[in-house]
Amino acid sequence: MPGKKIYFAVVLCILLVVGFLTTSFVSFYVARQSLEQQISESTLPLTSDNIYSEIQRDLLQPIFISSLMAQDTFVRDWTLGGENDPEQIIRYLSEIQMRYDTVTAYFISDKTRNYYHPTGMIKQVSRDDPADFWYFQARDNQKPYEINVDHDTADRSRLAVFVNYQVRDYDGNVIGITGVGLSVNSVTRLIETYQKRYGRTIYFVDQEGRITLHGSGFGTSETLHDRDGIRIHATQILTSPGSSITYEDHGETYFVNSRLVPEFGWLLLVEQKEHIGDQQIETTFLINIAISLLITAIVSIAAYLTIRNYQNRLEELASRDKLTGACNRQVFDLVFEGVAKSCKRRAEPLGIVCIDLDEFKEVNDTFGHPGGDATLKEVATTIRHHSRESDTLCRWGGDEFVLLLPGLNRQEAMTKAREIADAIREHPIRFGRDNILVTVSAGITEYRDGEEFETLITRVDNALYTAKNTGRDHISVA
Repeated sequence: MPGKKIYFAVVLCILLVVGFLTTSFVSFYVARQSLEQQISESTLPLTSDNIYSEIQRDLLQPIFISSLMAQDTFVRDWTLGGENDPEQIIRYLSEIQMRYDTVTAYFISDKTRNYYHPTGMIKQVSRDDPADFWYFQARDNQKPYEINVDHDTADRSRLAVFVNYQVRDYDGNVIGITGVGLSVNSVTRLIETYQKRYGRTIYFVDQEGRITLHGSGFGTSETLHDRDGIRIHATQILTSPGSSITYEDHGETYFVNSRLVPEFGWLLLVEQKEHIGDQQIETTFLINIAISLLITAIVSIAAYLTIRNYQNRLEELASRDKLTGACNRQVFDLVFEGVAKSCKRRAEPLGIVCIDLDEFKEVNDTFGHPGGDATLKEVATTIRHHSRESDTLCRWGGDEFVLLLPGLNRQEAMTKAREIADAIREHPIRFGRDNILVTVSAGITEYRDGEEFETLITRVDNALYTAKNTGRDHISVA
């Protein structure tokens, strides 16, 4: 018998070595051919550099113009002199608009809040008007200018890219905001030109992840977190001045290159779908898959024959929810049966609590699935922290947990549930730079001797349903 085991081990090692060497050589061949094709056809970083250079040439002119206006001694002297002749600043803005062919030019005085435009003094900005929020944000900004996409104050039907530049007096104090506007349509046409020239999807996002500008065929996504596949990489992209990532979406592979455009404070993203047109690469890929599957099957059979002694350990791992560490639903009925018998022997009550997160979908929608996973994990940790060693926590499904409380009746179980709910509410979950505020609702009941498990679960579910209908952060006793 020992000789056979040694023989088996040697054969298994030979199979693994031969299999991995074969797979490695085939993979190398495919990678080499694909790399040559990628270098010749899909050099995204180079494309990003080319587009960035053209952006500097075509889109940075408004920043330069706004800077000149902000530093112009006429603008400062006229403002500091009391804004006595509005026609002077109106003529000045009209000249800027005609000379540089912008869609608008403007100046807002911080002292009078007058909004000057080539057509005249059109309004006074106010903190009470949501449409004027941009002015106060630009005025209080630490940077000398900001760029935003908004509707033109002079023509609310027109969407434009505005460069808002701080005008400072000779002591460095902000005395107003000046700038020019560039038509969004012209910027979009520029993006369309890039997309046709390079055959790739091109769009801009701000540092909060909001998609600011894009061309046709982009879809309806408003933020990076809305785009399937790429959302899991959103944090990496937004926190890096430049990165290259790959993601999958509906069976397609996409390559994305990003780089920061510091003048705008936006990120330029260039995206391309993977193309595999070479029949030789496809054939080699299928051969690689076939070899891998064959070796995997052989190794799996061999591994099954050798790891049967570890079956108990694997079953224990399989009985736990991977994310939260709680007992999973598949083994909960077995756990319940043992706990119920134990309570019956000791003539003790058995309380059961069903806990459900309030409006968990909003957490997933706001912070993505990583935020939702972090929330579930922290909630499970809090429940365990406020439970006893004899209690059993089960993740019943999704954002629902069931807690067995041997030795506690309904009232005592309700006290314990309120303690847990208070702890969850009072301790926001830290996720990156954000705090996720969570509340839970709970249903409570007590096991009746001889009661069917399904009946018990139905009762506690009904109690939870009643609590959820009452509102957030409620507890109901069946």
